[in-house]
Amino acid sequence: MFLLQTGGGMGITPIFFVLMILVFWLFFIRPQAKKQKQQKLFLDNLQKGEKVVTIAGIHGTVNRVNEDGTISLEINPGSYIKIEKSAISMEWTTQLNKPLATTTDKK
Repeated sequence: MFLLQTGGGMGITPIFFVLMILVFWLFFIRPQAKKQKQQKLFLDNLQKGEKVVTIAGIHGTVNRVNEDGTISLEINPGSYIKIEKSAISMEWTTQLNKPLATTTDKK
């Protein structure tokens, strides 16, 4: 004769699985999607004359935003390179354009 055994932890497993998915979404998927949205907005708002830094570390000034997804970047007066818009680093450009904090010495 077979005995039917019921486990006491069977109801906890689906709840634990749902909680794992929720935590994964809150800490990984949602922040990444938000960052991608900010990056797209940043790239769409690039204007001529803005100082930018590429992901390769090249500093320059936007000379022209082209319709094909590229920009003309002036790296020295009269020296231009054509790069993809996606090669602009939002984080480094923000750091470059951040106003310098004024320090006051208290004595």
